[in-house]
Amino acid sequence: MKSNFEEIDCQKTHMGELVLRRRRILSLDGREVYEVKLGDEYLMSSLFHDSEVALANIGLGALDGAGWDVLVGGLGLGYTAAAALAFKQVKRLVVVEALAPVIDWHRRELVPNGKTLTHDGRCVYRHADFFDLVRGDGFDPGAKGARFDAVLLDIDHTPGFWLHPSHADLYSEAGMRRLKSFLKPHGIFALWSNDPPEDAFVELLSAVFASAEGHTVQFDNPLLRVVTANGVYLACCG
Repeated sequence: MKSNFEEIDCQKTHMGELVLRRRRILSLDGREVYEVKLGDEYLMSSLFHDSEVALANIGLGALDGAGWDVLVGGLGLGYTAAAALAFKQVKRLVVVEALAPVIDWHRRELVPNGKTLTHDGRCVYRHADFFDLVRGDGFDPGAKGARFDAVLLDIDHTPGFWLHPSHADLYSEAGMRRLKSFLKPHGIFALWSNDPPEDAFVELLSAVFASAEGHTVQFDNPLLRVVTANGVYLACCG
């Protein structure tokens, strides 16, 4: 019988101590939950992944055609990437993750979506800093300046609350223009936020992209017995 709490992995990273753990929540009939903690911050939980799935569904739902090249910034527990792969139109999925242990968890199938991602030939992991790649030659190591049909980003808490101060420049108008340069003419950019969308950032996106909008994603929090709201920003090139 499994214990009610297990620390699966603990690694030192340049951003602090990274911990993957699994626990059973007795108040939820012993439901098994995976959690990731970075330093003193709780990054994510498998108990709440509706908005991560919505990031892929809203973003890719705005595309036409097929044969899509898709980029996911931030692997996490893999829910956005797995939802993206559910679209048969995806030809190739590049997942950029700055923390090597997170990629390792998926390759070793220690997390819920590890098997799905690792065994899908369309999915490529890239260990790199997403923000450095935006400032440089782009996301595809095999093709300098390669353009994508979609970029789905889930790394920072919100456009104004970052995991690291070095991320801040992306959320400026200049940063969004750099990111747009790696999108195809009718490509889309979708961004996850821990908070519901804010008008100010929608306006910033509208100054760069042909259109922009915010989506509020609501889901039940069974622990607190309340409805929680996250946000997804969607910006379209054409």
